[in-house]
Amino acid sequence: MKIRLLVALLLFVNFVQAQDFEGTIKWSMKMNITDPKMKAQMEEAERKMKDPATQAQMKQAMEKMNDPQFKKMMESNPQLKAQMESMMKNMQGGNVNSMMPSGMILKTKNGHTLSMLEGGIMGGTETLHQKGKDETYLINRESKTYAVIQHNADSETSAHNPDVTVTKTAETQKILNYTCTKSTVTLTENGHTITQVFWTTNELKGIDFKSMGDQQMGKGKQSMYYKDLEGVPLKMEMTMPQGTMVMEVLEIKKQTLPASDFEIPTGFTKTAMPGMGQ
Repeated sequence: MKIRLLVALLLFVNFVQAQDFEGTIKWSMKMNITDPKMKAQMEEAERKMKDPATQAQMKQAMEKMNDPQFKKMMESNPQLKAQMESMMKNMQGGNVNSMMPSGMILKTKNGHTLSMLEGGIMGGTETLHQKGKDETYLINRESKTYAVIQHNADSETSAHNPDVTVTKTAETQKILNYTCTKSTVTLTENGHTITQVFWTTNELKGIDFKSMGDQQMGKGKQSMYYKDLEGVPLKMEMTMPQGTMVMEVLEIKKQTLPASDFEIPTGFTKTAMPGMGQ
């Protein structure tokens, strides 16, 4: 799956503005590759990763990372160091799926939001949005770095907006004892279609989802269709040519959180935005 789609979805979750709600929301994340070509590539990659010779090479690479000269070189780039250590750890397990995130924890306080990915190669990466700011921060506590995402960066260079269709349905299901209604959003751009299914509830008070449409993430329909969704999403499903991704709320916990959770830690170094290519 494209990393930029994953990051976009995380930004989407982070922009759900909390009004009176303060606490933690825990999400599960499941990804499934359905594209035959990509699936075959991943299966081949997993086969190679499990090969004893490859595992031996991985072990040697891990040992090399402890070499004083190599460590000195990596210390000059803490962000790269953290990414390599995470990737090597997941590759040693011999399971490609282990490189995908398995969940996310979202904290909210006074309109600020902080999300943290669990598992996978991006595990531990935090996404911070401070109320009233037109930018979001990707924080890596292990490498003590952060990167800035400008909300309108893509809109200024994009020549057009994708066609968007929002369809409300009467279908419902219970999630954490909340009654949720299904809405389908279809985006078509450059001949590719992405279908998103949102299960939203009006029974969860204190969280303002419609404010997402006011965020300067883009122009035209792409940035405004969230206003057509009623309630708070407790489950989201995304279908792309490469596969599917499902996020579902597992726990909603009201609690008092320290204000320091929603600030960039002192002493962290600003870095370039990690690659979000194809």
